[in-house]
Amino acid sequence: MGTISLEGLEFFAYHGYYPEEQRIGNKYALDIIITTDFIRAAQYDKLSETVNYETIYQIASKVMQEPAKLLEHIGFTVIERIREHYPLISNITVRVSKFNPPVGGVCTRAVITMEG
Repeated sequence: MGTISLEGLEFFAYHGYYPEEQRIGNKYALDIIITTDFIRAAQYDKLSETVNYETIYQIASKVMQEPAKLLEHIGFTVIERIREHYPLISNITVRVSKFNPPVGGVCTRAVITMEG
C-alpha cells in the first residue's frame, strides 16, 4: 500500500456561486492523493499495475471544464470520476483551491479538502 500524489494542478475555469464568477472565471488548483496497492507495479515495473498520472490529470481537467457553483461539488466529482476509472483504489483525497475568492477583502485562496 502506498500513496500517489499529483500536487499543484492548475486550471483556469468558470466556477462560482455568483453569475459574475461564472462569466469571468478564475484560477484554481487541485491536489490529488491516492492510496492504493501498487506493490505489483513496483515489483514488475508495469504501469498497468498502478494508477496512471496522465489519466488522473485528464479526469481532473475534464471535471474542471464543467462549471460548478461549489468547490465541494468539484472535489466530489473528481473523486467519483477517479473511482469510476480505478474502482480498487483504497482512498482518494482531493484538495480544491480557488485563488482570490470574492469575500469582500484580502484572501489568497479558499480551499476545501474531501476524502472518498
